[in-house]
Amino acid sequence: MPKLYSSKQIVKILLERGFLFISQRGSHQKYRKIGNPTLTVIIPADRKEIPFGTFRSILRQSGLTEEDFKKNH
Repeated sequence: MPKLYSSKQIVKILLERGFLFISQRGSHQKYRKIGNPTLTVIIPADRKEIPFGTFRSILRQSGLTEEDFKKNH
């Protein structure tokens, strides 16, 4: 079973990797990479566990790898 991350953990890594909070609509937050406006990531807000499929989608959107998250936790 893969490790499940919380929204808070994912946002922390994104901020460390140069993403900025852009906006929120309902329960979803939008983050964009500084210097590369084509990299936009949508995160479900305030979730204790993000499903693995959603986490994989976040990885695709951000251009990060699962290793980027494992290094920090």
